[in-house]
Amino acid sequence: MNAPPTRRSSTTAAALVRTVALALLAALALTGLCAGPVAAADGDVTWTVRTAPNAYGTARSSFSHGINPGGQIKDAMIVANRGTSPLTLAVYAADGYTTDAGQLDLLTKDKKSRAVGAWVHAERDSIVVRPGKAVTVPFTISVPDNATPGDHVGGILTSLKQSDDAEGINVDRRLGIRIKLRVSGELQPKLAVEDLHVDYDGSFNPLAKGDATVTYTVHNTGNTVLSAQQKASLSGPFGWPRTEAGAIAAPPELLPGERWKVTVPVHGVAPAVVLSATATLTPLLTDASGSTTSLKPVEATAHGWAVPWTLLLFLVLLIAAAVGAFLLSRRNRARRALREDARVRDAVEEALREHTPQRD
Repeated sequence: MNAPPTRRSSTTAAALVRTVALALLAALALTGLCAGPVAAADGDVTWTVRTAPNAYGTARSSFSHGINPGGQIKDAMIVANRGTSPLTLAVYAADGYTTDAGQLDLLTKDKKSRAVGAWVHAERDSIVVRPGKAVTVPFTISVPDNATPGDHVGGILTSLKQSDDAEGINVDRRLGIRIKLRVSGELQPKLAVEDLHVDYDGSFNPLAKGDATVTYTVHNTGNTVLSAQQKASLSGPFGWPRTEAGAIAAPPELLPGERWKVTVPVHGVAPAVVLSATATLTPLLTDASGSTTSLKPVEATAHGWAVPWTLLLFLVLLIAAAVGAFLLSRRNRARRALREDARVRDAVEEALREHTPQRD
């Protein structure tokens, strides 16, 4: 995968629009750190980087090593100037991280690295490459004795800083190659499903099915780089009816400790009042040879409401009407009973008057 240079800009107020554009380019530029070779081009300034052929391989796409705590490895990168002017490039290493776009990027030089960026030391901090020539940059990987077992990802970079006086900005063009280290020790590949939620959006037709949205966060809680196969489903009470989500794209390879938010639309969901959402992850572990192993699935379940409000309103109105009719009927019966009591009382009084003897 090609990786064009990253542009990092510091601006003046007059160049704000230009800066925003460059920042957007920077977010998209370093989308992968590989060899191949990789080229950076801007007018007559063009250079490439690639892995050096040695005992570790002759056509490697990146640097990948297994190493013991306290161990040391020597490797090299080749930088070639394809332009017409001499190039003076800074050389340094940095830790990696996954961007919001799902691509691997590297910390800028002003940010502190704690793993690969701190363990990799180039033989030279800067190099001068003449037009049409190439320079080999040896570097040493020195892992401390207390290094955490598992995967550590970063890269080795070449950097060219240029000033644009017309725009009032400084541009840092970077080009590098990924370095993945697996420090020996107990591997603990683990993924967790966190913050699982389900939201339902029904229709006015109480018998029609609606759409639901399942959201959750994939958290790499282990010490290895992991991706995953993902599945999601929804079900009503007692597991019925059940609706499977469509195919869900795998998350990017997450470095240890990283999180990735997932949003899954699910269509054709019956308004079953109570919904159970289940998200299942099958972690995918890639070894040094490139083989991928599926690990034991993990899953989580959460509940949400899928109430057919139109039907519920109809039922409420129906119940209210039934209660009203019952109360009215009861009141009418009470009125009739009172009238009957009054009639009987009047009849008794009349009978008593008729049978009472009259006195002279």
